[in-house]
Amino acid sequence: MIKIANATKIYENGSRGIQDVNLTIEKGEFVFVVGLSGSGKSTLIKILLKELDLSEGEIFINEENITLYGKNQIPYLRRKMGVVFQDFRLLPNKTVYENVAFAMQIADASSREIRRNVPTVLSMVGLQKKSKAYPNQLSGGEQQRCALARAIVNNPPILLCDEPTGNLDPDTAWDIMNLLDEINNRGTTVVMATHAWDIVDAMKKRVISMKNGFVVRDIERGGYNNESLD
Repeated sequence: MIKIANATKIYENGSRGIQDVNLTIEKGEFVFVVGLSGSGKSTLIKILLKELDLSEGEIFINEENITLYGKNQIPYLRRKMGVVFQDFRLLPNKTVYENVAFAMQIADASSREIRRNVPTVLSMVGLQKKSKAYPNQLSGGEQQRCALARAIVNNPPILLCDEPTGNLDPDTAWDIMNLLDEINNRGTTVVMATHAWDIVDAMKKRVISMKNGFVVRDIERGGYNNESLD
C-alpha cells in the first residue's frame, strides 16, 4: 500500500529531515514510528501527507507515484487518508457534529450521507452525547476523540497519526490507542509517530525506529528500545 524509496528531505537551512529512507507498509498494518525529537518522525508523516515535498526519492501509495502529484491532485490524495495530530486542530467555532461533518463536506459527500455517517462515527468514539458541544467545552481526551472521528468518517484506507497521545493523561491515551487498534482491526492501515514508549512496548506492533533522519531499526512485534535511539 505504501512504498517509500530512497527518500530524503533537505530543508532550506540545510538540515535533513529524513535520509535515504526505504520502507514498505502493507495494507492493514499498524506501524509505530519512534525516535527522539528531531529524528525524522514528523517529517515522515508530513511527506506521506504531501505537506512537504521530497528532495530525493519517491513515494508510492497504491502503486501511484505521489511524488509527481501537483497541487491540484493533493486534495484527492488526502481524501484517501485520515490524519490525527497532537494538537487536535479542531475548528473552534463548529460543534463536534459540525467538525466531523466538515470532513465529509470537503469530500463532496451528500447531506444524506453526512446525516447517516456522522452519528455512527461519533457513537464509535463515544461522543454521541457531545455532538452539540464546542471544542472548548470538551476535555483533551474528548477533543482527540472528535479529531479521530473526523479522521475516519470518510472511511480512509490509511490513517496517519502524529503524536496523537502527546497531550493526554495515561488513561485517556490508552482509550485513544484502543480506538486506533479497533480501527486497524477493521482493515485501516495505521501509521503512528510517537514518543510513548510504554504504549509501543505494550502493543507489540511493527516498530520503525529513526535517528538523525535514518531508519535504524525495523522490527515486527517490537518495542521502543531506547538503546537504539541514544
